[in-house]
Amino acid sequence: MHPSYWLVLTATLLCSPLYAADTGTVLKADQLRADTFNDAKVVGKVNKNDAVTILAKKGAWLQIQSGSQTGWVRLLTVKRQLASGNTLAGAVNVATGRSGTGNVVSTTGIRGLSAEDLKTAPFNESETRALENASISADQAKQFATAGGLSARSLPYFSTPGAGQ
Repeated sequence: MHPSYWLVLTATLLCSPLYAADTGTVLKADQLRADTFNDAKVVGKVNKNDAVTILAKKGAWLQIQSGSQTGWVRLLTVKRQLASGNTLAGAVNVATGRSGTGNVVSTTGIRGLSAEDLKTAPFNESETRALENASISADQAKQFATAGGLSARSLPYFSTPGAGQ
């Protein structure tokens, strides 16, 4: 397809009066935060199955409105849906990689973190300590594996694809 086709499609999606803000459903009860970090001030709460309007996305956070409350929640707290009556839903789904009845995107890691987000992320000492406290020694890991009936096995390395051909 010609590159100008994608430019026209993008402009249509962004400028069309048929486009409406994303909506969603809360997947689990959560607290609304004043900003995009875990220890930000709590400004409200949402309950499972609450309908919300998605106002903005920043890194792994969504700014949502539920009734008269507005705040930030983690991206995975909300199941996103396109607003009803949006005739451009198919084009948007194709452009964003969403597919199937649940508009699921298969991915690993956290989507949406830019290099700038990572550069400006605040250091969280308490979370770093919690992570360090969750570590165990090799001996503790071996004891855990043994208690679970696991045993060590040696496996040969796979050959490098294309090597020796």
